[in-house]
Amino acid sequence: MAELRWHPLIQDWVMIASHRQNRPQMPKDWCPFCPGSGKVPDTYEVYEYDNDFPALSQNPPEPDDVATELYKTRPAYGKCEVVLYSPNHTITLPELPVEHIEKLVDLWTQRFVEISKDEKIKYVFIFENRGAVVGVTMPHPHGQIYGYSIIPKKIELELNSSKEHFQKTGHCLICDMLQEELDFGKRVIIENEDFATVLPFFTEYPYGMYIISKNHRQNLAEMNEREKKNLASILKETTGTFDALFDYPFPYMMCMHQSPVNSEDTSEYYHFHIEFFPPMRSADKQKFNASSETGVWAHCNPTAPEEKAEELREAYQRYLKKQQ
Repeated sequence: MAELRWHPLIQDWVMIASHRQNRPQMPKDWCPFCPGSGKVPDTYEVYEYDNDFPALSQNPPEPDDVATELYKTRPAYGKCEVVLYSPNHTITLPELPVEHIEKLVDLWTQRFVEISKDEKIKYVFIFENRGAVVGVTMPHPHGQIYGYSIIPKKIELELNSSKEHFQKTGHCLICDMLQEELDFGKRVIIENEDFATVLPFFTEYPYGMYIISKNHRQNLAEMNEREKKNLASILKETTGTFDALFDYPFPYMMCMHQSPVNSEDTSEYYHFHIEFFPPMRSADKQKFNASSETGVWAHCNPTAPEEKAEELREAYQRYLKKQQ
């Protein structure tokens, strides 16, 4: 079964993908993403791989005959891709050279443009899950890209807030947020010419950093070569800072927020950024989304962002010393 089902209480579509339960367990001594597997080229640097068990498809089956006037269904139309960061099975994003991560940024950009050509796709979501604690079963360094036939609810909320702010002030909300962080300074972790990594004023997670473009860009395709290089650099440094926090590969969910495609023009008021959701609140304690966060979306951060920002800046300095 693969279909979308309407959730009338929150006015959103839920992906039903029960067929993914049939994914086989991979042998411990074999990886489909490694050269020689027969699944990928024998030589590559970065590579796009169509997901073998996609939740969304450009040729989806018809939904099951369970819809009513209230409970709507629609085909699970979309695209699911895997992006391989390297042929090296054990390397991670912060261990890659900046020049290699630039190739990854270029591939992300190419796939964003290509998937956007399908007029049924309304949002292209680039993301990475890292670590067993967030459910990763395949350790080979990779991320994913989903092309949705609807604009996801969180992005819809961000767009509505950004549009309302622009109508009131004539300013981009995310531009204003970044300026507030730069002016205050204490929550800024890393900066380069084109990007800043901050632990936002409102972060729901103790170490939930954002990477925000200093230029008013909506998506990767609008960035020039210098911006892409600086994005590669700050991605390496930000993820390296996570690892330096407690001296182990730090789990996270990395979520790239870009403008919708084949939809309303949001260029005046929306703005490229990357949100990290790291599930750890200390070296050995996980932050769980319990009833408040999950049941009513009332987030509670058990730490002060200003204090954790200082901790992250110290980790960033340790990371830089290791790079020397």
